[in-house]
Amino acid sequence: MLKGFRDFILQGNVVELATAVIIGGAFTAIVTAFSDKIINPLIAAVGGAEGPALQIPLKEGVPEATLDIGAVITAAINFLIVAAIVYFIIIVPMNKLNELRKRGVPEEEVPPTTEDLLGDIREILRNQTASAAGPAQGPATDGPVDPNQPPRH
Repeated sequence: MLKGFRDFILQGNVVELATAVIIGGAFTAIVTAFSDKIINPLIAAVGGAEGPALQIPLKEGVPEATLDIGAVITAAINFLIVAAIVYFIIIVPMNKLNELRKRGVPEEEVPPTTEDLLGDIREILRNQTASAAGPAQGPATDGPVDPNQPPRH
């Protein structure tokens, strides 16, 4: 468990996380100002002269018993703005950077499975047995196989 924490600290993820929190805090002020000064007045314009827009009072005289649909719409718009900014400013460039990094790294060669190796050994043994028996019997496979050649999978 401590090794995992040490790896986490040394990989730089903590710095990235701290940077994201700081930028998120600063960006929240921008989104809040946008919501308060632009979105909320637009939502309030939908309401009539008798009261605030998109609010439904459940009990007269009790302000706590009011459904404020405008506030929910504002919060949803704020979330979409933040999500779009994070996606286009952070996620898309990071994905592109990771893609460019992977281009320079050669792909790892997949080692043969145990079944492949055992099949190759069986084929070599059959060829050795067939060549020891002589030309009259012929090889056990489709054609002559050179045991010095790499096996065909």
